[in-house]
Amino acid sequence: MKSNNIRNIRWGIIGLGKIANKFATDLATVENAELFAVASRSKQNADEFATKYSAKKAYNSYLDLAKDTQVDAIYIATPHSFHKEHTILCLQNKKSVLCEKPFAMNLQEVTEMITVAKENNVLLMEALWTYFLPHFQYVLNIVKSEKFGKLKELEADFGFYNKYNTNSRVFKKEVGGGSLLDIGIYPIFSALATLGEPDTIDADATFFENGADSECNITFNYKDAKAILKSSLLEQTPTHAIFTFDNAVVKINSRFHEPSTITILKNCKEETIDFNTKSIGYNFEIEHFNSLLRNNKKESDFMTFQFSKNLIKTIDSVRDVIGLEY
Repeated sequence: MKSNNIRNIRWGIIGLGKIANKFATDLATVENAELFAVASRSKQNADEFATKYSAKKAYNSYLDLAKDTQVDAIYIATPHSFHKEHTILCLQNKKSVLCEKPFAMNLQEVTEMITVAKENNVLLMEALWTYFLPHFQYVLNIVKSEKFGKLKELEADFGFYNKYNTNSRVFKKEVGGGSLLDIGIYPIFSALATLGEPDTIDADATFFENGADSECNITFNYKDAKAILKSSLLEQTPTHAIFTFDNAVVKINSRFHEPSTITILKNCKEETIDFNTKSIGYNFEIEHFNSLLRNNKKESDFMTFQFSKNLIKTIDSVRDVIGLEY
């Protein structure tokens, strides 16, 4: 969809799996933006994806997409272990990059990506879509305004059951599979966004036979607060986030990381707020990124490099505690 006098952003996508389909679906709802080109290692997959979402070009080479002079921005949705390589490929070809979470495998990789972005004077941002969703923004405003007093405790979890399958990306340790990096990032992100970096971390985990973590139980300790966090590939968990303040309890109902409702419990009264989000939810981060691009920004003032570094650094610290190495 296009409006006069507003720059149209032509997007490319590298990695055409499940999440790329969701992204492309919501991109089609964003004004003054279009899916222009896609790339997969399989030309058939690229052609089929391009046809489904009306992209003009389909490549079986990531490099060819990165070199396409008509593309303004590239969304990277390949497995975690390839994020650094594919991000740097695009940045070195002067393409703005929105890279799916987790940004990369560890702090060293994230730092390298940011360095390359700065060297090439190109926009780079981690695609942590939850941060941009209206219900999460609402909670952030409650925290910052201290509307219900100080935040004392957060409980957040994300868990689902999948039959163990070493052919699935979810379980492949070498590509960052396991519960922590794939879904544990959401509870951890929620704590960092609302309480900041913890003073100390307690954590324990169980592991699959290939060494990937099957479940993590994590506690972030702060001077006057704590966060109790969980990720699991062994069971379906409530997947909600409960924020306990001095004077109220605010609950993001299941599933907290995607468009959801919020329930506020105060003085024995309960109020539920519905944000009536009509999309899957990826359009909010797309619109933010498009605005940055149109304003010639090289870093988000919201999803900052420092926040991304703090997030992956905290995940690295949890890995150290539970003894997880990729």
